[in-house]
Amino acid sequence: MKCDLRGGLGLLFTLAVGISVVLGAQEPVAWVPKVRAWIAAHQQPVVRELLDLLARPNVAADRPNVRRNAEHLRGMFEKRGFRVELLETAGNPLVYGELKVPDATRTLLIYSHYDGQPVDPTGWKQPDPFTPVVRSAKDGREIPAARDLTRFDPEARIYARSASDDKSPIVMMLAALDALHAAGTAPSSNIRVVLDGEEEAGSPSLVPAIAKYRDQLAADLMVILDGPQHPSGRPTIAYGARGIARVDLTVFGPKAGVHSGNYGNWISNPAQRLALLLASMKDDDGRILVNGWNDGIEPLTPEEQSMLAAVPEDSSAMLRAFGVSAPEKAYPKLQDALQYPTLNVRGLSSAFVGSGARTIIPDSATASIDIRLVTETPAGAMIARIRAHVAGRGYHIVEGPPDDATRTAHAKIARLTIFGDGTAAFRTSPMNPQARSLAASLAAVHGVEPVQLRTLGGTVPISPFIRELGFPALLVPTVNFDNNQHEENENLRLGNLFEGILTVAAILKMDAPVR
Repeated sequence: MKCDLRGGLGLLFTLAVGISVVLGAQEPVAWVPKVRAWIAAHQQPVVRELLDLLARPNVAADRPNVRRNAEHLRGMFEKRGFRVELLETAGNPLVYGELKVPDATRTLLIYSHYDGQPVDPTGWKQPDPFTPVVRSAKDGREIPAARDLTRFDPEARIYARSASDDKSPIVMMLAALDALHAAGTAPSSNIRVVLDGEEEAGSPSLVPAIAKYRDQLAADLMVILDGPQHPSGRPTIAYGARGIARVDLTVFGPKAGVHSGNYGNWISNPAQRLALLLASMKDDDGRILVNGWNDGIEPLTPEEQSMLAAVPEDSSAMLRAFGVSAPEKAYPKLQDALQYPTLNVRGLSSAFVGSGARTIIPDSATASIDIRLVTETPAGAMIARIRAHVAGRGYHIVEGPPDDATRTAHAKIARLTIFGDGTAAFRTSPMNPQARSLAASLAAVHGVEPVQLRTLGGTVPISPFIRELGFPALLVPTVNFDNNQHEENENLRLGNLFEGILTVAAILKMDAPVR
């Protein structure tokens, strides 16, 4: 089919994998101006609802406060007509809501999470990460009486734990429903919502809960509202996400720390040995040297290569935002890097530093490692490759603290502590009819082609849903890319909040599957 592409906004929206969705033949999206007007007129209640939600501490391990979040969310969804249950698990509850739409033939299951990462208040610019603050984009100062404002600068930001990950998408969804109702139109699908209370802890209770509550969770398509939007600011759809495995690597030294003057150059230092061991896993260019690390990953097809090439990248701007001069030489392009598993040292520990440092040879040193998985690299296989690499460097691997006999028999001793079974990656074909329908809806509503990502870098616990319930899953990230996700001073750009409402409305109003 031929068409006239005018500045990328023409009659034909062509997916990078060769799928075409005709936009010019569609009727104008009449409800969009009404929804935009509603958003502009209701910024204050939307921001207030988010600020109230953010004021509730939500670290997954803090179960009483997480349950208070769940009860608060129950009220927020019941206000919009949802039938709401707290689905009990071995850990924190899942918040489940269902909204039936007359004559709807499709059911969407929308996933988000309401727990957040742990916090270190000393690293925040505000006294309490759970007392949200709105700051000006011009000078970073707190905006006084922000709750009383009726209009906001879209560049202003809310600072609080879970401002972007992942409470704001929940508020976007509820505001989208309010806006559609005010515009006199209804969603095109039945809506089921499941909110995870342990995502940031690896969702340990989720897999058995899926089997237990499979009837409530059944759907035709799962949409995940999580993750950062593409830095271009265009609507974004991701067809998959990487998984994760976590392991601590400990190298043992003397039974207790010993004097560095009396025994230096004679007793081996476990921290230095750990540094050498880690250096053996990855070269200076960022290439992972663990044997078999990328085994099973086939070269990308020409269509997949085209999809990656079509993603607009401003690497210089992103590097400036992060304060980094250059990317890893092994993967100079971000989209290429996302297609492969990572080996990331997320923390190091050995003895003491700073004012508490002591002149000792430590008794041990530990590196906390996370591995971002792709669909071809399951967690168990990757942990086994690390284990083989450590053993290949001459280490005797123990399951617990080494006893005296082990210390006498082996000069180099290490332990791998594995955290859970890991979370598998997932990937949905862009040719899936539901995926095509969602991509077309985002394009029609926003008037611009969405950025399409083969996979998102972060992890969401979606593969168990796909394995158990058999539906396709897609991610629609909405928050700003520079949100300090998982770090101190996490934030949300308010322009993303308001545009995100329109994005979720596009999901709720998507047409029948494009076949």
